[in-house]
Amino acid sequence: MKPGIHPAYGPVVFRDSASGTALLTGSTMTSDKTVEWDDGNTYPLVDVEISSASHPFYTGTARVLDTAGRVERFERRYGAR
Repeated sequence: MKPGIHPAYGPVVFRDSASGTALLTGSTMTSDKTVEWDDGNTYPLVDVEISSASHPFYTGTARVLDTAGRVERFERRYGAR
């Protein structure tokens, strides 16, 4: 990699605003907000709207749509070609 053209990579805490869970991981994102982590160190804090802790697909609350019924209803309404 060329030196001087890549952003700084370091530990960042991502907090899910929907569920309140937090995850310490490496990232190039930066933030003015900081949070003290369990290890006693202070890290940049990035708030995210949704993560695997609150997303319906990962939590098991996702609804399965009846696509066959939707296609049949469309064909009844507009006719099959």
